Amino acid sequence: MTTIPRYYQSLDFQKLWEKFPPAPEYMDSNYMLSRDALQALQEERFLLQMQRAWEIPFYQRHWGAAGMEPGDIRSLADLSGIPAFAVADLRDALSRNPPWGDFLGLDPETDEPLPLVLQTSGGTTGLPRPMLYAPVDREVMNINTGRRLYMQGVRPFDVIQVVLSLGLSNGGFLAREGIWKYSGAVPVMTGSGAQTPTRRQIEIMQAWKTTHLIGFPAYLRHMGHVMRDELKLDPRELGIRSLIVHLGVDDRASLEALWGGKVYDTYGTNECGSLAAECEQQTGAHVFEDSFVLEIVDKDSGVPLGCGERGVIYQTTLFKHLAPLIRFNSHDISAWAGGTCPCGSIHQRIERIYGRNDNMVKLRGTNIYPEAIGALVTEYPQSNGEYICVVERVDDAGREEMTVFVEALHADVDKAALERDLAVRCKEALGVKLTLRAVAPGELDAMTGLSSTSKTRRLIDKRPQP
Repeated sequence: MTTIPRYYQSLDFQKLWEKFPPAPEYMDSNYMLSRDALQALQEERFLLQMQRAWEIPFYQRHWGAAGMEPGDIRSLADLSGIPAFAVADLRDALSRNPPWGDFLGLDPETDEPLPLVLQTSGGTTGLPRPMLYAPVDREVMNINTGRRLYMQGVRPFDVIQVVLSLGLSNGGFLAREGIWKYSGAVPVMTGSGAQTPTRRQIEIMQAWKTTHLIGFPAYLRHMGHVMRDELKLDPRELGIRSLIVHLGVDDRASLEALWGGKVYDTYGTNECGSLAAECEQQTGAHVFEDSFVLEIVDKDSGVPLGCGERGVIYQTTLFKHLAPLIRFNSHDISAWAGGTCPCGSIHQRIERIYGRNDNMVKLRGTNIYPEAIGALVTEYPQSNGEYICVVERVDDAGREEMTVFVEALHADVDKAALERDLAVRCKEALGVKLTLRAVAPGELDAMTGLSSTSKTRRLIDKRPQP
């Protein structure tokens, strides 16, 4: 007889909640631990993660190549001696046996079945990069979502409109799970503007008395401007209490003024869910240190940085079973926040995310890699394969656009047809609308540096730098 795994039999929820308290219990327990108590908890969980990671082929291969052996790492003090890895390594692991790869501690041919969730990163080179989550992985992510919502003022029976994309990417569905399971509030999953037109979003917001919005700042700003400038409605009169966002370098003050509610920043990723969140004091995002160890290091030397010094974030998980992360270089740029938070928690806080250290671009909530566009360009024999992506902010509302310039194979190519066909292909493959411009052969050389540098340029970022 086939064994069908059942989610609610796959976990001892009471024990899980004791280890990772949901809100509001979290606010009086792990959130308020002393530094010594928190470090002792992290040490125990870190060593268990190391033990689990050694069972996974990816880490056996990655660490073995660096000369590491089981038992070399005895405490968190040894963390900096572990070689970091990045997205390119995950793609390589995935290519060995998609969609499982050798990064997951799971063999579907021999292991007992368990309930799994598959979601993907928002960006990709080629197909989306899947990540599978075991019940404990997903449930801790849901608990952390509930914690951050509570920290940001969400309470039972609140109506939370989620304007994140609904599909393979993780953000929208993870938000729904956390709201539904661990906040007592009601998720209204309108999705992005591509799924529910902006005016309909506003109608729903008015009719159902939305109290909180979750989305990306640029789209929330756009919604507010449509209300104010096209519908002649004052967004402040809706009574929106908070906008829960990944703020990045967007302007908090103008967004709060537009909507009349507080804007709260959150740091999250596909692999981990919410890693850090602002509390109501808005003094930086508190790291969920019972779930993660974060490092901020110099992007070149890997040396740890002090408060206020910008570097890249390395992520180490303290709870994941299927695919633990040990020193994952996220390429996200931030800095440790200084001082203490009036809320009383001593959990480390990070400043906003200032951008990325690689060539990924987040465009209207979708992660875009120029290499992914290049792979699509090469599908078309009308092009010689040369291209460059230009991203810029195009209006005062903060809307960002990417223009992809592509060289035609020869002068007789129908450039309008190439632009039209590639635009459709990019929207189909990447899930975001791009502007395509076909140019003559050799015309991009000055922009790409193809004939003058050893490293061809594929991205020009014209957005204002913080």
